[in-house]
Amino acid sequence: MENNEKQPFMSHLEELRKRLVICAISVGIGFVIAYFFAELLFQILVLPLKQNMKEGQQLIFTNLPEMFFAYLKTALVTGILASAPIIFYQLYKFVAPGLYRHERSLVVPFVISSTLLFVGGSLFGYFIVFPFGFRFFLGFANESIQALPSVKEYFSFAVKLLFAFGLVFELPVVAFFLGKMGILTPELMRKKRKYAILLTFALGAILTPPDIVTQCMMAGPLIILYEISIFVVRMAKEKKEEKEKEIE
Repeated sequence: MENNEKQPFMSHLEELRKRLVICAISVGIGFVIAYFFAELLFQILVLPLKQNMKEGQQLIFTNLPEMFFAYLKTALVTGILASAPIIFYQLYKFVAPGLYRHERSLVVPFVISSTLLFVGGSLFGYFIVFPFGFRFFLGFANESIQALPSVKEYFSFAVKLLFAFGLVFELPVVAFFLGKMGILTPELMRKKRKYAILLTFALGAILTPPDIVTQCMMAGPLIILYEISIFVVRMAKEKKEEKEKEIE
C-alpha cells in the first residue's frame, strides 16, 4: 500500500522535473540570445526613467561589476519573457493529467491567453505606470536635493513591477479554471465584490511603490479584470453544465 502511494508521488516529481528542465533550457536559450543585445535591452528598460529625468540627472552605478550584472539580469528577464509561451505550455501539460479529456483540448487557448495577458500586464506597467511613478519620485528633487538613482536599485524596482503587473493580469485565466473546477461561481464573486475591491488596493500597496498614484494604477486594472473574471467564470460554469448534460 505504501509503495503504491509512493509510485504516483515519485512519478509526479519526475514529471515536474522534466517540465522544469524544459523551461530552464528555454530560458537559457533566450538568455544567451538576449545577452548579445543586453545593452540595447537595458537602454529600453530605463527609457521611461530617462524621459522623466531633468537635464543633468543620470543613472549611476556604485560597484564596479554592477553594470555587468545588470546586463546579465536584463538578458535573463528577457529570456523569461520570451519563454512565456513555453513556460505556460509546460505548466498546462503538468496539470493536464488531472483534467477531464475535454479540458485537455484547452491547451492552445490557455497558452495564448496566458501569454498575452502576462505580456500585456508587463507592457501596461512599462508604458502606463512607469512614467507616472518615475515622474512622482523624481519630483522630490530640488535645488538642494539631487536624484541619483542607481542601476541596481532601478533594475530591481522595474523588474518587480513588470512581473507584478504580468502576474495580476493572469486573473481571468485563473478564474476560468477555478470556475471549471466549481471552486468559483459568478454568484460568489458578485457577493464578495466589495472584499475583492479592498483586496486589490491592498495588493496594489504591497506590489507597488508607496504612493497612491501607482497603487491606484494597479488596483484600477485589477478591479476591471475582476469584473471580466466574473463573466469568464459564468462562461466556464455554462460550459461545465452543458458537458454534464451531454454526459447524462
